[in-house]
Amino acid sequence: MSFNPADQIQDLQYFGEYGGVNPSISDSSTYTFLSAKKMLDTFEGHAPGCYLYSRHVSPSTLYLAEALAAMENTETANVSGSGMGAITTTLLHFCNAGDQIVSSRTIYGGTYAFLKNFAPKFNIHTHFVDSTKPEAVEAAINENTKVIYCEAVSNPLLEIADIPALAAIAKKHNIPLLVDNTFSPLTISPKALGADVVLHSLTKFINGTNDTMGGVVCGSRELIDGLRNVNDGAAMLLGPSLDSIRAASILKNMRTLHIRIKQHSKNALYLAKQFENLGLKTVYPGLESHPNHKLFKSMMNEEFGFGGMLTIDVGTLEKANALMELMQKRNLGYLAVSLGFYKTLFSAPGTSTSSEIPEEEQKEMGLSDGLIRFSIGLDNDIERTFKNMKQCMVEVGVLEN
Repeated sequence: MSFNPADQIQDLQYFGEYGGVNPSISDSSTYTFLSAKKMLDTFEGHAPGCYLYSRHVSPSTLYLAEALAAMENTETANVSGSGMGAITTTLLHFCNAGDQIVSSRTIYGGTYAFLKNFAPKFNIHTHFVDSTKPEAVEAAINENTKVIYCEAVSNPLLEIADIPALAAIAKKHNIPLLVDNTFSPLTISPKALGADVVLHSLTKFINGTNDTMGGVVCGSRELIDGLRNVNDGAAMLLGPSLDSIRAASILKNMRTLHIRIKQHSKNALYLAKQFENLGLKTVYPGLESHPNHKLFKSMMNEEFGFGGMLTIDVGTLEKANALMELMQKRNLGYLAVSLGFYKTLFSAPGTSTSSEIPEEEQKEMGLSDGLIRFSIGLDNDIERTFKNMKQCMVEVGVLEN
């Protein structure tokens, strides 16, 4: 790897309007022009550096977009009000009626629901495949395929996409590879591995404080200009805009992302090893038992570890719920969806974040009722956390005393 994504963020410096070390927040929804011609040029996309209307872009959202593009090593980026806002507008940008998307079968439930239930309203259909098998992805491509879509680390099963192999297939067939990197910011750099477009829900690890939503699409200047086009740009016309104050908040939190990711990864690896030693069915990319462990190692930015997400399977939904409720009661985290928080978050994805996926498909992909997804927090004493979690497991019958 020829660049360090954390260094790319650190090397960006913005000066506030009055010399502040944080850029000034643009508290305007519309912007003035010094001439009528400049306004016309801006509407036609020929006036770079001019601001039109904050649904299009604002100084604050542009600052954040530039930082995210630097992190993912793309030409530029466009931020939105949510991760789904970034995903859906980007997919609609590439696809017209009659087109097909080839997608990983294990993806975030909201993305699955969009592809399975909503996109067909526009005669856009999706072929869901096991993206850990590049040959299955290629076999699903036909003359109508316009996009290959996957998650670098899948939600919730933590399967690892072979990004270089998928990128080679995408290039061979002259179609773009879109990678959702929400679970693995800094740990994996999809663009450096051959991906064309990188997406994130900024709500999660990148913001890290669970106080705002946001999304981003990182890609070429041509793609981002197309998304922002006032005539047919999906991001402009569907309006998934990010507020300037929230954009400024996320940008500030990005400055500590490298520190937080390292701690998330350190804590998750410790817990994963301890859980596996207890005989629990544990899935974490940092474990040698993970089927894609070597693949992850070949793609990762090593200093940032294997990420903060892990799963355990406790057998039944009843035991999963009892364990999560007790861990919350003992102040070990929150029974909540989302991820990337300073406290550990846990949920049973089959009945929450993946509930949009039909039960028969959940079983086919290996998503059981007893699976608990953990987003591991920034605990200072992770050994203490483990001891308390183990005690909870004993009390609810997940482990024998």
